[in-house]
Amino acid sequence: MSNANGKTRNVTVRVQRFNPDMDKKPHMQDFTVPMTPETTLLDALQYIKTELDGSVTFRKSCRHAICGSCAMHVNGANKLVCHTPLAESLTKNDTVTIGPLSYLPIIKDLVVDRTAFWEQYERVKPWLVPSDDMPETEFRVSQEEVAAVQNAETCIMCGACYSSCQVIAMNKQYIGPHALLKSFLRVLDPRDTIPGERLADVAGGDGVFRCHTIFNCIDACPKGLNPTQAIESLRKLAQRRIAFEEERRERRKHLAEPIK
Repeated sequence: MSNANGKTRNVTVRVQRFNPDMDKKPHMQDFTVPMTPETTLLDALQYIKTELDGSVTFRKSCRHAICGSCAMHVNGANKLVCHTPLAESLTKNDTVTIGPLSYLPIIKDLVVDRTAFWEQYERVKPWLVPSDDMPETEFRVSQEEVAAVQNAETCIMCGACYSSCQVIAMNKQYIGPHALLKSFLRVLDPRDTIPGERLADVAGGDGVFRCHTIFNCIDACPKGLNPTQAIESLRKLAQRRIAFEEERRERRKHLAEPIK
């Protein structure tokens, strides 16, 4: 956004700072940043680091909202800063506040330790487990089966849903919406051979029945996905796990056949 004479407008970017080697607790620091209509929050952070204070630390990578590296807490909500215009994030006093994702240990400034996040992801075995007798031709999956996964494959693992989840805030053992969404993707994939094992795992005390259905994860997802609906689907399937396993075995017998 420019002023009436076309010059760049200056705004305030308030960044949460924390250096564990020097600080006892996080604190806020204000920076004055020039803004144009094209300036994103990531552009503003990069300007701060390049021109004002090289010690400001944050993660970034693709700059196209597909890697998930730059998820941060912006004015009380989780967003990808590379994809968020600075002008749309300003409060009435021309200020935006940026902090790290919640519920994860801070390494420095806006960088958090995602160890627990990735451990929960690995726990659900997010990879496809096919059978040994692979068809000689391609797998034949129906449009209905593709639609049933609700675009879960487009999740970029940014952590926005994880750090917005109130259950995570209370119980770090909870599998989390990010991992449960990936489990849902594999459970509904007709090529997968261990849906029963997956359902048994997520049906434990730290799985799908722990979700409080608050919907924060839906609001936080930058890709418009619905982890809550995926979790609810897993709940229903877990309650009929044995029958679902039999249905999957029968479906796998016809994976190489043309879809009618």
